Order: sequence, then structure tokens, then C-alpha cells
Amino acid sequence: MACVDTPDYQIRTMTRGEVDIAIDWAAAEGWNPGLHDADCFYAADPDGFLIGLLNGEPIAVISVVKYGEHFGFLGFYIVKPEYRGQGYGLQIWNAGLAYLDGQTIGLDGVVAQQGNYRKSGFSLANGNLRYQGVGGAAPVADSALVPLSALPFADLCAYDQALFPERRSTFLRHWIDQPESTALGILQEHRLAGYAVLRKCRDGYKIGPLFADSPELAERLFLALRARVPAGRALFLDTPANNAAAVALAQRHGMSMVFETARMYRGPVPQIDGQRIFGVTSFELG
Repeated sequence: MACVDTPDYQIRTMTRGEVDIAIDWAAAEGWNPGLHDADCFYAADPDGFLIGLLNGEPIAVISVVKYGEHFGFLGFYIVKPEYRGQGYGLQIWNAGLAYLDGQTIGLDGVVAQQGNYRKSGFSLANGNLRYQGVGGAAPVADSALVPLSALPFADLCAYDQALFPERRSTFLRHWIDQPESTALGILQEHRLAGYAVLRKCRDGYKIGPLFADSPELAERLFLALRARVPAGRALFLDTPANNAAAVALAQRHGMSMVFETARMYRGPVPQIDGQRIFGVTSFELG
């Protein structure tokens, strides 16, 4: 990726170690990243993470991950508070958009910033709602549930591709194998009919994605993963606001909405079946 250099301010691709800076800043913003997100995210596109340095000091970050030739996702757009409003964020934003030039770009932005994103050509597709509850439920016995590691990886990729704008096999391999996580699939008539991943976060645990062919299958996956969360620990699920069954699932299990984002796209809105998406994978990488 091309660098942007001025006498004092440099924008360049992050090293793997510098991705930890973005994760820490995201945690400070209250976004509650997963403990092992950095390795998974970096594997998706090592060139898709930018850092802005002012006289050598990191002051701005952004991720612009390419999933293929046609789709990329923008996240981790953060400027250190004391440097905001001085143009540094806009410079790294423009550098990120240049990297994804020619692709449809998605983002999950703070609702209050929708107007600014529209100025860069983004349009609102739907809201995403973060729900918070607690774990500690009794274990679930369900013979249709299987570890994703026991299934052909090609089957998982094929299922996921119908519910994500671009094939993301490299990311998925790392996502389902990360430490301190549980990845389950659910079978129906001997075929994969849904899957979900639970991972440990700075605060509690998150389920994401939660994809399923029906609300009933989604609930079975949700219950199985909630049972893996230690009693009393926080559990989070990011639901698309336009999937009423997903919202109802979270509310039915005593979860409360604590955060909201605006899913926006620049370019054609991807044609995916949103009614099978009960939990998005992450707000940072889509």
C-alpha cells in the first residue's frame, strides 16, 4: 500500500504488532474486542491496516480489509482524542478509501456519524443492535450440534459465502480455530444448516457470527453457546435490526440493547439473505 508522507505526519501499513494498538484503542472506546481478534483480523488482509504517525507517535488507525476483488470492509477508524478535529483522521480515512478503490465498501459506524459517512458516498443499509445478557445456563443436549472442526471446511465456506458479500476462507480458518472460543455447526438432514462462534472478549463473551436457516435453528445454536459462558459473565450478541426474529431471540433470553451501529455501504448493496443472519461476525470486519 502506498504511504502518505508530510514532514510531520506519515501514514503507512501497520505491522502485526501495531494491530494491537488498534485493538487497545478500540477497547478504550468501549467496543469490547475479542482477546484474539488481532491475529484473526490481520490474517484476513495484512495490507489492510493503516496507522498514522505524527513525529513518530501513533495518533490514528483504520482498517480497510479486502476480502476479494469486489468487497472490502472499513473499521477501527480511531484518532487519539487529543488529535481529533485537526485533519489527521480525514487523511487516514482518504488513504483507506484509496486502498479499497473500485470495491463495494461496508462499515458499521456510530449512528451519529452517518452524515459524515454519507459525504464519502456511503448509504444506510440497516442498523445493528448490540444486546447484552449473562451466561451460565445449563448445558444443552442436541445431537444435531457438531464442532465446526469436525465438518469439511469447504462446507463451512460454501455456507458462509451465501451470507457474506465475498468469500473469506482465510479469515474463517483463523476465526473458528482461535483460542478461548467455541465454534459449532448445526445439521439438518445431514447438511450444514447454520453455524456460530463464541469467543472470549475484554468483557465477557460474544457470539458472532450466528447464521442459521431458521429462527429455531439459530436459537439452538445460541442456547448451546450461552451454556459455554461461565455463570454471571456477560454475553453479547450483535443482531441486525431488520431481522425481527434475531431481535426477538435476544430479548426472549433477557438481553438488553446497549449499543447501536449503522451498517452502511459505498457501492452496490450486497445481495445476501439477511433473515438468516441472527448475529453479525464483528463490527470491525463485517
